[in-house]
Amino acid sequence: MIIGIPIYEKVDLLDVAAPAEIFDAMRNSAPKLEVEVCLVAENDRPVLTKAGVTIKPDKCFHEVPHVDVLWVPGGDPSALKKIMHDPKRTFLDFLISRAANAQWVTSVCEGALLLAQAGLLDGYLATTHWAFIPCLKKYKAINVAEAYPRFVVDRNRVTGGGISSGLDEALKMVELLACYDIAQQVQQFTQYYPAPPVASTIPPAGGCPLDK
Repeated sequence: MIIGIPIYEKVDLLDVAAPAEIFDAMRNSAPKLEVEVCLVAENDRPVLTKAGVTIKPDKCFHEVPHVDVLWVPGGDPSALKKIMHDPKRTFLDFLISRAANAQWVTSVCEGALLLAQAGLLDGYLATTHWAFIPCLKKYKAINVAEAYPRFVVDRNRVTGGGISSGLDEALKMVELLACYDIAQQVQQFTQYYPAPPVASTIPPAGGCPLDK
């Protein structure tokens, strides 16, 4: 099973690191389930994340002709706009071609906007980072979930909310790919029992940040 995570300049670090960590724990908890987590990019150059941490892709796009799970991370608005309006459509065409035969097509945070631009969320219920909900609503063929859920599963599409939602979503993916018992083992191994030391509420989303 190949889990492909396409990365790009100014990608959100946690959108990549969280699923990689959770899926690695799944591999250790279910050794009979052969899993390869693969960071893929247009070329083999190191990628500077939005947080300033450099990560290196495992393979280039052309080296990964098939993925079983496509996990699309979010990133800085400037990076999103560059990808979404690239006349060469390199990133978007990669998503379209690999999604065609993938078992699961997923995103976290603003990664949903990349799937949306590629037409891969048309007719599906989906979510994204709360501040980018107005952006997602511009795609009239997409049913946007209300009330800012941590993640949404609609058939073989799974979309997550803002950055930290990737932890919940990845754990759900473990359940879908393996089983509930394995997901529990991963939860225990990673000690994922969130109890944040602060409390707040999500404010109403304004206009689409991509319009700025």
